[in-house]
Formats: sequence, structure tokens, C-alpha cells
Amino acid sequence: MSEQKASTKPTREGVVISDKMDKTVVVEVERTTRHPLYDKVLRRSTKFKAHDERNECRAGDTVRIMECRPLSKSKSWRVVEILRRAE
Repeated sequence: MSEQKASTKPTREGVVISDKMDKTVVVEVERTTRHPLYDKVLRRSTKFKAHDERNECRAGDTVRIMECRPLSKSKSWRVVEILRRAE
């Protein structure tokens, strides 16, 4: 009777922008930040390569990714769940 603990690893939500690779998707995560001088709200985005074991994700899907051990030179995130399918 093993209990699953809630993971303390960082998670992010983003949109899949590329699914061309085998078992890998590129996820774009947007965040908002304030300009230090002018106080304007800025939208910044970061692209993460995430491991998709079953090749389920398609471009446009909204997914949750979690940090994991490095799987390759540029891939150290994995897809936890698909939150919303692309239309």
C-alpha cells in the first residue's frame, strides 16, 4: 500500500508549439512581469522541450509539464497531463 506523495518539483502550464520530434514536444510558457521603471505589464515567453512518452500531444494542446532529471542535452521536463486539446 504505497502512498503517492505530492511532488515538490516545479510545474508549468503552456501550449505545445511543435510535435515534430519523436517523444518530444516544444512547450511555450508565457509569464507576465512588470517593467522596473515604467510599470507596464510585459508578456514574456520561454520554450521548454518536454518528454512525451506516448506521442499523445499535438500542436495547440495546453499541457502541464514537470521538471525531471536531464533526459538529453536540452530536455529536462516531462509532460504530466494534457489540460485541453487543440480545436
